Amino acid sequence: MEAGIVGLPNVGKSTLFNALTLSKAAESANYPFCTIEPNEGVVTIPDGRLQQICQYIVPQRVIPAVMKLVDIAGIVKGASEGQGLGNKFLSHIRQVDAILQVVRCFEDDDVVHVEGKVDPLSDIFVIETELMFADVESIIGAIPRAQKAARAGDKEAKERLAVLEKCQQWIETEERPLRECDLTENERFSVASFGFLTLKPILYVANVSENDLAGQHPLVERVREHARAANSGVVAVCAKLESEIAELDPADRDEMLSAVGLAEPALAVLAREAYKTLGLQSYFTAGEKEVRAWPIPAGATAPQAAGVIHSDFERGFIRAEVYSVNDLMELKSEKAIKEAGRMRVEGKAYVMQDGDVCHFLVNS
Repeated sequence: MEAGIVGLPNVGKSTLFNALTLSKAAESANYPFCTIEPNEGVVTIPDGRLQQICQYIVPQRVIPAVMKLVDIAGIVKGASEGQGLGNKFLSHIRQVDAILQVVRCFEDDDVVHVEGKVDPLSDIFVIETELMFADVESIIGAIPRAQKAARAGDKEAKERLAVLEKCQQWIETEERPLRECDLTENERFSVASFGFLTLKPILYVANVSENDLAGQHPLVERVREHARAANSGVVAVCAKLESEIAELDPADRDEMLSAVGLAEPALAVLAREAYKTLGLQSYFTAGEKEVRAWPIPAGATAPQAAGVIHSDFERGFIRAEVYSVNDLMELKSEKAIKEAGRMRVEGKAYVMQDGDVCHFLVNS
């Protein structure tokens, strides 16, 4: 599962990417299009439950869940018609599963804004408009093929055609992204292969100044109001400060966080929210060799969760022994959990819950 960082040029995307991935893979500069090809990195998901488990099950190593992050070059007005570096960047967005849209919510005369003024809602409108234009272009190209197949009696094509027409009407009349359209799960599935850009879940990242780490500036509140209306999330991050914190040794990092009044890096909050935006949750395996968090889609069954460890585990799944981190915190050991009758035995139909700790029994 991949999340793509998008936004106008010069809003802090590459700085944020480098901080999140603890790298300098993405060039960060005060001019548009310093990023051309997308940069890719892996982000660990901070999860305090790992440390809670390790209090009672001491492993040789601890492995957090991870997700893939893609830094995509800046999009400008007219991108869907080839402006800036145009459709090349839109195609990069089509490959990701969720969008992290960075919007600038700070004033700084030394940092050029491509639109000439700092207005996060205008930035959001520019990006959404270009993505909607690109989706309409895709829909218009797909409808004749669906019509031809429908006339030949293809039932799935008839259903797909109806959804395509519904999507086109929504964008052209409502002028709103497809994620806000009332599509059923079956309708979403029928057009999933098109990779519509505005159907992807989105998380807004408000890039704030060092004097507004809590994100209380009116510009940030305007982003929050927009996100609430769109049923999306917002995280306030000072990309400049976070990139400085990320480069420090752990001890110095804690000292700097304390100095600026933060309990943890804002990047930790962002990583967890991006994880949720991708529709992911974690379960754990725990033993003397390792304690590990495994990412799975919300709603995954026990066999599907086992398959994340190895595909053979899904095919050979017999049952799972399951307890919660809270059970471990309360009873202190797996032995005590079993004696208290809190170690559950679950079968193939079990839907995994966030924070389950599992042992799988499979056919070898």
